[in-house]
Amino acid sequence: MTSVWKTKVLPGLSKIFDKDGKKAAAAEFLKSFNKEDISKEIEDKKTELEPKVVEVIEASPPEIKGVIKDKKPAKIKKNSAAVTKFLDELAKIEFPGAKLVSDAVAKSGTTPLSPAIVFILDKVAPFVPEPKEEPKAEEPAAAAVEETTREVAVEEKKEEAEPSAAPVEAATPVEAAAPAAEVVEEKKAEEKPAETPAPVAEPEKK
Repeated sequence: MTSVWKTKVLPGLSKIFDKDGKKAAAAEFLKSFNKEDISKEIEDKKTELEPKVVEVIEASPPEIKGVIKDKKPAKIKKNSAAVTKFLDELAKIEFPGAKLVSDAVAKSGTTPLSPAIVFILDKVAPFVPEPKEEPKAEEPAAAAVEETTREVAVEEKKEEAEPSAAPVEAATPVEAAAPAAEVVEEKKAEEKPAETPAPVAEPEKK
């Protein structure tokens, strides 16, 4: 019974659900797809491939970057046209394995070949350039506000220091003048001549 199922029933079902033979072709391709050899070749050519891959990625639509980041079969199927074109571009720069997968996709479509596509995208992912951080427009404004606040604080400190210094400066001349006045008084007292007693009149002689 088991042999009948395998030899007659399964092939018949396969023909019904795979009339054009795409799934069968995809299955055969996946069996022969040598991931180890491709990985080794990518590693050996990493320096040479990097600028070319970066150029292809930057020229690709945003959907591709999303698929590279989230390599789910459903997402690959949804963006099958963009993925197919991306594989073609990788094949043009001779990215290892891309030509094989691109040709297979042309025959069987992206859905049955999702495992091979995911493998290629995994190998492409390390070449994706980091997004450049744009300088925030708020930073200069914040720096200006901080500088203004600092200047106001300095001005306030100056204003607080000035009133306290004024009395000290005003008091200094007064204190210095007091001893000088005393010296002048002493000099006047010394210079003043001593008063002579008035002559006493003698009584007239009769």
